[in-house]
Amino acid sequence: MHKQIGFIFSFGIAFLLIFTAFAIADTTEETVETVEAVEAPEPKKSPIKIGGAMRVNYIRGSYVDRGPGEKIGDVDIEIFRLNADLDYNNIIGRLEYRWYPRYFGYSHGYSMIHTAWLGYNLGDLGTVKAGIVRVPFGPTAYGVSTSWFFDQHFYVGLADDMDLGIRWTDTLDKLTLDVAYYLMSEPQTIGGSLESSRYAYDIVKWKEKIDAKGNVEWGTADENGFNEQHQFNLRAIYALENIADVGVSLQYGLLKGTNVGDDDSGNHYALSAHMKNTVSDFTLYSQFSYYAHNIADKTPWGTGDLIPMGAYDFAWPVASKGLIPALSLRYGGIDTSSISWIDSVTPYAEWSTILKTVDDYNASMLVTFGASWTVFGDLYVYSDFALSDGNSFVGHRTADGEKEGSGNIYTGAGDFGANGNNALNWRLNFNFGYYF
Repeated sequence: MHKQIGFIFSFGIAFLLIFTAFAIADTTEETVETVEAVEAPEPKKSPIKIGGAMRVNYIRGSYVDRGPGEKIGDVDIEIFRLNADLDYNNIIGRLEYRWYPRYFGYSHGYSMIHTAWLGYNLGDLGTVKAGIVRVPFGPTAYGVSTSWFFDQHFYVGLADDMDLGIRWTDTLDKLTLDVAYYLMSEPQTIGGSLESSRYAYDIVKWKEKIDAKGNVEWGTADENGFNEQHQFNLRAIYALENIADVGVSLQYGLLKGTNVGDDDSGNHYALSAHMKNTVSDFTLYSQFSYYAHNIADKTPWGTGDLIPMGAYDFAWPVASKGLIPALSLRYGGIDTSSISWIDSVTPYAEWSTILKTVDDYNASMLVTFGASWTVFGDLYVYSDFALSDGNSFVGHRTADGEKEGSGNIYTGAGDFGANGNNALNWRLNFNFGYYF
């Protein structure tokens, strides 16, 4: 029922945005000729702005027989997206849809709604947005991160997450407040997985069966797992003049189970303290979070210490509880005025890790060194070198150099769950994005 409501809600938002574009599209008044010379009025500006982007990736890293060439790397189209922004009087809105083509070992492409909301500026009372809108959690929309990889908060659904609900934001002197309610995570769109064709990580259902030793039988079971419901978020950030922006984020929601035994309900919550410090041209972001998904131990995957989460058309068990410290340092003082084709360059260094509460589970660390570039006006580039012992986007080799697999939730691929492999992998990544 909630899925149907989500589809109807999303379709309605998209329809309203398109209808509004036609209803209040810009028009150019005809020039009226008079005896005296009269200057023609300027064309009215459209309240709808259409844009998009195409991004291409160059990858080389710790992979075996999957995507990137081991010697020279691999180049693929990463994403194509279209977006529409609405700004008419006090009415605002945004619609964004993304396509990910067949690449990097995937046998098919997939796509999803990234954003779809309508909002209203309430003046001194803040701004309200309703639809598929970003969840307020962490020091920025992207957590502490500037890099293409994000930090480990993203991979457990605690950074740049879009869900279906309503959000209010206001700034009271030096205090910025966000209060939000989400009916559910954003609806599934087009892909090969059951519910994981989505941009940001959410708790999902899948069709996998796992035996007592953790071996995965792909697609052999009825759909099972959990879905997020009735989530509440609160974030407060206070600006201490010339010192720091200090904030806290709180999240609490329910989990609805399907084919997970007698106890088909659960809950989840997350707490976070975060800070932004700026000294000269250096900016340091820091964040420390605790998250928990409280579910029954008798699950189809054999434990309550892991829970399937999905994104980018793939689901895999993530540690149900964990601590996440994260740091990001960036430098914005490089002068590029003497180089005509470079508009800006911002180097950064980032570190984050997931510390699991289960003693037998290994931590999942991610370190990224890189820079973001703006060149030729409209070309945005990420140049990143990442090291990780528990992030499947970074690499897939075992400690002895063999190919990792997704065959066992305890000993398979280095991941955000048990991470039994615990091998250090690396990835060199250049991402070229043209925005229009």
